[in-house]
Amino acid sequence: MNFSQYTKEFTYNVKLAYPVILGMLGHTLIGIVDNYMVGNLGSTELAAVSLGNSFIFLALSIGIGFSTAITPLTAEANAEENQKKIRTTFHHGLLLCTILGVSLCLVTMLSKQLMYFMDQPQEVVVLAAPYIDWVAFSLIPVVIYQGYKQFADGLSLTKYSMYAIILANVVHVFFNYVLIYGFWIFPKLGVVGAALGTVISRIMMVVFMHFLMKHNAIMKAYFKNFTFKEIKKSIVKKIVALGIPSAMQMLFEVTLFTAAIWLSGTLGKNSQAANQIALILASSTFMVAMGLSVTAMIRVGNSRGLADYKNLIIVARSIFLLAVMVETFFALVFLLLHNFLPHLFLNMNDPAQVLDNQEIILITSKLLIIAAIFQISDGVQVVVLGALRGLQDVKIPMYITFVAYWIVGFPISFYLGKYTDLKAVGVWIGLLAGLTAAALFLYIRFARLTRKLVLEHSEK
Repeated sequence: MNFSQYTKEFTYNVKLAYPVILGMLGHTLIGIVDNYMVGNLGSTELAAVSLGNSFIFLALSIGIGFSTAITPLTAEANAEENQKKIRTTFHHGLLLCTILGVSLCLVTMLSKQLMYFMDQPQEVVVLAAPYIDWVAFSLIPVVIYQGYKQFADGLSLTKYSMYAIILANVVHVFFNYVLIYGFWIFPKLGVVGAALGTVISRIMMVVFMHFLMKHNAIMKAYFKNFTFKEIKKSIVKKIVALGIPSAMQMLFEVTLFTAAIWLSGTLGKNSQAANQIALILASSTFMVAMGLSVTAMIRVGNSRGLADYKNLIIVARSIFLLAVMVETFFALVFLLLHNFLPHLFLNMNDPAQVLDNQEIILITSKLLIIAAIFQISDGVQVVVLGALRGLQDVKIPMYITFVAYWIVGFPISFYLGKYTDLKAVGVWIGLLAGLTAAALFLYIRFARLTRKLVLEHSEK
């Protein structure tokens, strides 16, 4: 193996990936700002926002997963220099994202009734209900934004979504502050103010993205003369056939981690707090892998469009290698700082919290050791998934992720968490098992598929 043929691809990989990573972290920052500002109102308000966001998060994962179908189709058409195909993919993709956004909004609003069967405190449910209604409405602009983002990513123009997210965060902080606490002409709305801040920032995110893309020399041509007469059933079917399995892949992973939160909650508040801290840290490093996953989708999609399968394998492996190196670095950080990192999330000066803090730090430090181990598994599974999406291979990976997370991962989490002394650590061992199984079988799928493509192409 010639190592340099992979490392020489690193510069371009990073150039494509870093705006996506910053954009992902921008999405996360919106949630952190909500939690921080609402947390100042009290624990009931914070619990209401957390409960509300658990509903929104599941719907959002479906919207984001579905929209990823646009990127490989655009990347393939871009490599072929097929302007008509690029335009068609954009218009069909944006229309489907709009329909999906409205559908997810309505389903989320209706599903909030489930809160009354979840054995949640009454005062939390009362505050969470209007929060869910407003933030559910924000799913419409956020899924439309994903349609724009995935299209721009497919053209290798990954910086535009980063700019839109940065601007949206500025808008979000301003409106959150004035609407939660009340300032000048703005009323004090508390939890509803946080929801409205999110809605306004997400609407502005679409406005920014539309404006930035429409005034770009390459993309402005695709914004002209949209008409429903151009919408074709065959193209809709193609995007849906890629989008639904991609949405399911993301949903399977998100629901596994949501189930881990629920399981940790049944073990007591300190286990739940420890789980939350470890999850925030693991999610932050996961954003880097997600950026590389989008890079894999774009570059593999380009190589597929050029029918250059040997180069496709080199490009994909260079991204896998980069992901392993980056995630190994994060694993070392978690291992070296597993006792220190939990302190950053706790009030160490409150005498009343000393005993709770000691237990939370003890549990979190153990979870971070497991998180360190699954950094590599998590990074590999998501970048290989990106490469498979670039190949427009989504159905078999959907089955692989379901088996890995729900047949392997969840039963281990449930048994070790509920029926052994491992408790929260047992829950995370299940996550490690699920992610490792996904990484292994997805890589086997990619290796077999690309070998087959090279053989078929060389025989022609």
